[in-house]
Amino acid sequence: MAYVITQNCCKDASCVAACPVDCIRPVGDDGGTQMLYIDPETCIDCGACADECPVEAVYSEYDLPADMLRFAEINAEYFRRHPLEAGPMEPLAPRAAIMPGELRVAVVGAGPAACYAAAELLETPGVEVDLFERLPTPFGLIRAGVAPDHQRTKSVVRIFEKAFADSRFGCHLNVEIGRELTHADLLAHHHAVVYAVGASDSRGLHVPGADLPGHYAAADFVGWYNGHPDHAGHEFDLSSRRAVIVGNGNVALDVARILLTTPAELAATDIADHALQALSQSRIEEVVVLGRRGPRHAAFSFGEFHALGYLSGVDVVIEGGDLEPQPDDDVETTLKLALAREYADRPRTPGNKRIVFRFCAAPTEMVGDERVAGLRIADGAESGGELLETSLVLRSIGYRGRPVDGLPYNPDTGTVPHEHGRVIDDSGAPIPGVYVTGWIKRGPRGVIGTNRACAAETVAALLADFATGTLHRAVGDREALRATMSERGVHALGWPQWRAIDAAEREQGTAAARPRVKFVSIDEMLAVARR
Repeated sequence: MAYVITQNCCKDASCVAACPVDCIRPVGDDGGTQMLYIDPETCIDCGACADECPVEAVYSEYDLPADMLRFAEINAEYFRRHPLEAGPMEPLAPRAAIMPGELRVAVVGAGPAACYAAAELLETPGVEVDLFERLPTPFGLIRAGVAPDHQRTKSVVRIFEKAFADSRFGCHLNVEIGRELTHADLLAHHHAVVYAVGASDSRGLHVPGADLPGHYAAADFVGWYNGHPDHAGHEFDLSSRRAVIVGNGNVALDVARILLTTPAELAATDIADHALQALSQSRIEEVVVLGRRGPRHAAFSFGEFHALGYLSGVDVVIEGGDLEPQPDDDVETTLKLALAREYADRPRTPGNKRIVFRFCAAPTEMVGDERVAGLRIADGAESGGELLETSLVLRSIGYRGRPVDGLPYNPDTGTVPHEHGRVIDDSGAPIPGVYVTGWIKRGPRGVIGTNRACAAETVAALLADFATGTLHRAVGDREALRATMSERGVHALGWPQWRAIDAAEREQGTAAARPRVKFVSIDEMLAVARR
């Protein structure tokens, strides 16, 4: 018997370190592979990987749910293509302790990149970490980006609980850096600052009519149904039969799935109440997912593509593009193409809703008088371009980081220039004490767990700089930081206050037979936190 990694894989790689026989791959990959695999021939059935997995993506092959059975063969196929080459596993050397007060680090942001960076820093005895987040809630896109029907994925936050209960960890929620505290303030009270502020701007879709109401960033829709305070007040027209999503990454598939999931199924998740009510009245029966290139280049992962086939009352339709495999296709591409062929061959069920994948189709114009009434696309088959009637167009074509006050910025990439996480100036020289991790560092690619390796690289650079004396300077202590915040009228929430919000949401969820019922108003959150 072997263990199997399934759809939910976050690539955190906790399982890799836990495996006593080193049979999980690929290690350190940040390219096209969007999940890890276990070699069934080497696995000794110890279950260490399943115990360690933060998102419950690892199963015994005999306990695989029906909709995950395919992943046993997928894991085996990976190692048929990439035979396991086991090497000696060197135990991690314990880190040398640092005297209290010698290294205090500020981490800006509270998403997965920030949390991994904070947890990695706290692995070194003596290091103190202060985390700053503008919202009253931590965890960033884990809370506000992961789809509400992916509760297992959200459970990755459990791995941060031990670190954040450490007395060396200071939590400052509801504090906006750049407005209430400045970059200079952070440097005055910390030997180093790590920015993990993500990539919050959606890339634009530059076609005629793109400014019409009815066209939105998919991220706005995701924030709306997840109850993000910045997006809770949005309204979306769900009255037409069709919605169109431009782009075919995992966010696009999440949105398509949520649009077509039954109200009863959504009601068992932590979707925001306002979104549940609106979606329960939705008339959308078809979601068209557009991709400029063919299926081989689709940005979605196999796991998310596979899950669509198990949606109740929904057909998956494939239109356009070459579905035949090529000898140089990697495992992920081969799997996606094979599944696309299966979907294309399935008979359609009368009365079912539909997710239609239109490949090799580019948007050329949004049409409408006062709001979007349709999207014109060009796919080479229509001389004038086909018009898809719709009142809702969501673009899901990537993200960009915003400039960070006090730091250099590359407008071409939407990232902060760096070398291995060290922020560099225009001359290419490192700026002492300033670091980045996550999407503001590497751009919007990878999955949640990719941030772990990214944070480890940045923290390694930071600790190396500390060892060489680069970070040795006098800074204000935590008492001085609290005094500065008090003088500015900054009212931070600590970890206990977040736990109070969390407990209240879960209590409301229990009463409604749901994982949680979220607060979507900052005022509500603050009222609960300060009881």
